[in-house]
Amino acid sequence: MFLEYTISQLDIGPMPPDRADEMGHLGFLQWLGALPGERSFAQEAERALVLSLPAAGYSPALAVFCDLVSRAVAASPAPLTLRLPQATRRGGARARRVTP
Repeated sequence: MFLEYTISQLDIGPMPPDRADEMGHLGFLQWLGALPGERSFAQEAERALVLSLPAAGYSPALAVFCDLVSRAVAASPAPLTLRLPQATRRGGARARRVTP
């Protein structure tokens, strides 16, 4: 069930490549963290690909997610290069004081 939720979060259509890359990585980390410990990683990865590949053609974030899942299955036991999004300031008190 959590896989479907992750896929629906990533399936939001076209977006800039850097944002799609960021969201795909976050979705992969979310999916990976929610995997049940008693199940096979390969079976869960196959299930993730079966459910997400049909929409990966028109959703760049899902395409990144699918690529990461595929690479995780194909990789020998070595670390994947995963990135968290850059921290961004949203303005805070100073931005609220500025009058438009």
